Amino acid sequence: MTGNELSILLQPTVEQLGYELSDLEAHLGGRGGVVRIFIDHPDGINLDDCEKVSLAVSAMLDVEDPLPGQYNLEVSSPGLDRKLTKVEHFQRFAGETVKVQMRFPIEGRKRFRGTLVSSDDENIVVDVDGESHSLPMATIDTARLVPAGT
Repeated sequence: MTGNELSILLQPTVEQLGYELSDLEAHLGGRGGVVRIFIDHPDGINLDDCEKVSLAVSAMLDVEDPLPGQYNLEVSSPGLDRKLTKVEHFQRFAGETVKVQMRFPIEGRKRFRGTLVSSDDENIVVDVDGESHSLPMATIDTARLVPAGT
């Protein structure tokens, strides 16, 4: 099962509890497998939120049994340097500083750090030192918020 398929499976459970499934990482194989779920809420995330989601998701995974082998389930907040993985994330954080790593060079470079100006379903616009760069969403490798002061 791919990470995307696992996200689709888990999303209804997380949303029923009132949270957004912000991101998911799955590293399976051997005895040290990990499924890491990042949840978000407009009021923030605390330890009780993580525990509530962990119990519900763990119970659902026990019933569905979609993953082979042993793994640990971890539930966390996205953090201050959160990954931006969905169009909604880019739209929510317009005006914030972001770091973007592209899969392929755009305008001769793969890394962009600047202000997230705008986004739509196909592109984001990042202002780097007064110069706007339109970056295709489909070729973004990773995009993260840059915490204030760093």
